[in-house]
Amino acid sequence: VDRNSRPVEQVKYGLHLIAPTITLTNSLSHTLRYHPDTPSAAIQSISVTAQFAADGALSLRYLVVGKITGIKLPAPRIAGPADNLWQQTCCEAFVASADGEPYREFNFSPSAQWAIYQFAAYRQRDNHFQPLAIPRITLHQQADGFELAATIPSELIPPGDVLDLALTTVIEASDGSKSYWALRHGAAQPDFHLRQSFTLALKRN
Repeated sequence: VDRNSRPVEQVKYGLHLIAPTITLTNSLSHTLRYHPDTPSAAIQSISVTAQFAADGALSLRYLVVGKITGIKLPAPRIAGPADNLWQQTCCEAFVASADGEPYREFNFSPSAQWAIYQFAAYRQRDNHFQPLAIPRITLHQQADGFELAATIPSELIPPGDVLDLALTTVIEASDGSKSYWALRHGAAQPDFHLRQSFTLALKRN
C-alpha cells in the first residue's frame, strides 16, 4: 500500500508534511506522539503493536511507559459497554476500509469497559449501530506504567482487504490534566476522527 503523495498542511504549531501511511505486514510496534498542546510530564513513551490473528481478530497491545503515580487510571468495573470512556485514561483505535469513508471507533478502558461507535463519515455517527460481538480487554499494571491488550473480533472489523487505522490514547494525569497521543496529529486541536490521521495501513492475513 503506497500513500506517499501526502499534502502539506498548515496548523497553528507549524508547517509540516503529513506522514506517509505505514504498511504493516507483521506485528510491529508503532510509537504514538502527544499533541503539541498537551505534553505530559508523567509519560515517557506510548507504543502500540497491531496484528491479525489466525481467526481474523485484530489484536492490539498498548504499552504506556512513565510514572505510574502520575497516571490516573479509572477504577476497575465489570466488563461491558459504556460511553464517555475517553474522558479518562483510555486506549482507542479508529478503523476504516481503505477504500471507504465509514469508520468505527473503539474505546478500551483500563477499567475493563469498552465502547464501539459507527460513523458514516467524519463525526457522522450512526446511532442505530449495534455491535455483533464484544472486544476483550486485559490490563497489566507495571512499576513503570501499564500494558493494555485488546482483541477486536472479526465480526466487528469493517470489510476490506486493507484497513486504515488511527491508533490513539488519552492519558489523564493525577492532577486531572489530559494528554492526547496518536500516530499523527492533523489539526491545531486534538482530533482523532480526522481521516488524515488514519496513517497505518493494515493488510488482512
